[in-house]
Amino acid sequence: MRQITYHIHRYNQGRSYVQSFTFDYEADRTILWGLQNIKDNQDPTLTFLAACRSAVCGACSIKVNGEAMLGCEAKIDEVTERFGSDEIEIAPIGNFRVIRDLVVDWEAKVDRLRTVAPWIFLKEEFKNGEVRQTPADFKKFVAGTECILCGCCASECSKLTARQDDFLEPFVFTKANRFVLDSRDDNEMAHIKPVFEQMWKCVHCMNCSRCPKHLKPGMDISNLRKEATRNGLTGSKGTRHAVAFKEDLMKTGRLKEVSMSLKSDGVVDSAKQAFYALRLWKHSKINPFELVVPQKPVNGIDGVRTIIKAAEEEANK
Repeated sequence: MRQITYHIHRYNQGRSYVQSFTFDYEADRTILWGLQNIKDNQDPTLTFLAACRSAVCGACSIKVNGEAMLGCEAKIDEVTERFGSDEIEIAPIGNFRVIRDLVVDWEAKVDRLRTVAPWIFLKEEFKNGEVRQTPADFKKFVAGTECILCGCCASECSKLTARQDDFLEPFVFTKANRFVLDSRDDNEMAHIKPVFEQMWKCVHCMNCSRCPKHLKPGMDISNLRKEATRNGLTGSKGTRHAVAFKEDLMKTGRLKEVSMSLKSDGVVDSAKQAFYALRLWKHSKINPFELVVPQKPVNGIDGVRTIIKAAEEEANK
């Protein structure tokens, strides 16, 4: 008889440990079914969350063999085939405080979500009558409404793993962008200003795209940056870096690393990195003479400029 083994990361009152459970294999069962099987037949103290069992509520998010996913959606057959083993590691999602076993604390995350005002500021024209919206306008934001706050994107986020005090969970940006894109909303800056500094701290790992609903928070962050810049919010290193990046590409098709640092960070902050810059110069990673020696445009610079202009026109539609 084929058997499946779960190696479950458990936590209780400050004690962390891994406990293994083995049960008989049944075809077409989910990871969540296996957890419930263990709780019902082996250890009733095993603690996890589950509600809808239909990939709608997001409560059963866990890490399976190191990847965040919904327990009710992940099939044992698919996981064992993909990883080539009947032994499966189960852990709570990452970048959350663990309360017990596979249950994590959402309270602090919800407080961070509130900062972007995840509700609509209805335009005056809609306050005394029906709200009409064209299919095209609805299509702009409807994807963002699919977010079920499962936390998988936050679990996978490399920036949050490194540091959480200067960045927010990817789903926060998705929720903010959902209202920024809504044609009925009358105060897009209420959703943008609270995360203006944080939105530039994304490291573009794109791990947040491992979303059960196939959302792309990285794209939401990009749109928030665009809208912030369009509305005159340019007083950050991130904005200055983006502008310097574009200027270099338009001018020569090459990046001038030294001048980009000066334009982005300013003279004072750039000077603080002098020792690091010397190391880069030593290994030919940067050339300080580029500040005084003009760079020649790359071959095909006209094509580069055409692409940039086309991207700008598309973004402004």
